[in-house]
Amino acid sequence: MNRIKVLIVDDSAVVRQVMSAMLSRDPAIEVIGVAPDPIFAMDKMNRQWPDVVLLDVEMPRMDGITFLKKIMSVRPTAVVICSTLTEKGAETSVQAMCAGALALVEKPKSGLREFLQGDTGEIVAAIKAAAQVDMSRISARSPALQNMSRPKLSADAVLAASDGGAMSVTTDRLVAIGTSTGGTLALEEVLLALSPVSPGIVIVQHMPEKFTAAFAARLNSICEMNVLEAKQGDRVLSGRALIAPGGRHMVVRRSGAHYYVDIVDAPPVNRHRPSVDVLFRSVAKCAGRNALGIIMTGMGDDGALGMKEMCDAGAATLAQDEKSCVVYGMPKEAVLLGGVKKIIPLSGIAGAIGLYGRG
Repeated sequence: MNRIKVLIVDDSAVVRQVMSAMLSRDPAIEVIGVAPDPIFAMDKMNRQWPDVVLLDVEMPRMDGITFLKKIMSVRPTAVVICSTLTEKGAETSVQAMCAGALALVEKPKSGLREFLQGDTGEIVAAIKAAAQVDMSRISARSPALQNMSRPKLSADAVLAASDGGAMSVTTDRLVAIGTSTGGTLALEEVLLALSPVSPGIVIVQHMPEKFTAAFAARLNSICEMNVLEAKQGDRVLSGRALIAPGGRHMVVRRSGAHYYVDIVDAPPVNRHRPSVDVLFRSVAKCAGRNALGIIMTGMGDDGALGMKEMCDAGAATLAQDEKSCVVYGMPKEAVLLGGVKKIIPLSGIAGAIGLYGRG
C-alpha cells in the first residue's frame, strides 16, 4: 500500500523537527520534506507533490492563507491546518478552512515538544482522513477534524434515548443541522441564502474548541440571519442560527412552547465533541414532528443514529446528496439506517428550509 506523502510547512524549527519524527513513526505516512515558509515549500512541491500538506497559517514571507489559495488554484491538494489557539490564530484558521483546508488541529503556544511527543492521534487521524478526500470535489470547502484516537461512545453517554414521543404540540419549529468534513463552506452557502424570518437553526459543525466562535462571527458578518456560537440557555429563535461550541456538546430542551439550548460537558460521542448524534437525539426527544433534521457532508457516521431517532419521532429529515458532498460519509450512513426521508443537493437545502418554515 502506498504511504501518504506529507509536507510540513512551519516557521518553527522545533515543530518541523518533532512533527517530522512523530509522523515518520506511523508506517502509513512518509514525510517527504519540511519547509520554514511557503516559498521554500513551493520549491519542494514543484519537485515532488505531496498528498497532504501540514500547514501553519502565520509565517514569514508569505502567509498561510495566500499559500493555500495558491495551492488550490494550481493543483487542489489536501491541507491540514496546524494553528495556535489564539484569537488571531482562530480567525486566520477559519479563513483557511473557507479557502479549502480540510482539517484543523491545534498546537499549544508553549510546551510544544512535550505536546507533540504525547498523544498525537489527533494529528495522525486528521492527515489520514484528509488523504482520503477526493479533492476534485472541493472548490474552497472546509471540514473539521475526525479524531479517530478516542473510543467510540454513543449518545447514551450524554442523554438517554426518547421514551417514545416528544412533548405536546407547539407551533414553534426548528431546524437541526449536522456536518463535518466540507461543512464550513457548505454551511456558508446554505445560511447565506436564508432570510431573517427563517426558522431557528441549531448546528453542529465538527471543529476544535474556540475556533467555533471565529467561525460563527464570520458567518454572522455575511448572513442575513443572526449567527452565534451557542451559550448556555440561548433561545432558538426565528432568524437565529446557533452553532455548538467546540469542545462541548449542545442539546435542545423545551420549556413551555419555546426551545432553548444547553451546553454540556460530557465525553466525546462518535469521537466528537460536539456530536451530531447528541444534538439530533435531543431534538427527537423535545421537538419530534416540529423539527427538520439535515445531515450534510462529512466523514464517518456521526449523526446517522440521531437522524433515525428524529425520523422515528416524526421529524422531517433530509440528507445532502453524494454529488454535492465533499465526503459522502455521514449522509450515506444516515440513508443506510433508514433515517432519511429525502436526499437533495446542497443547492436545494436553503430552499427546503424556507419551505419548511412556511409550512
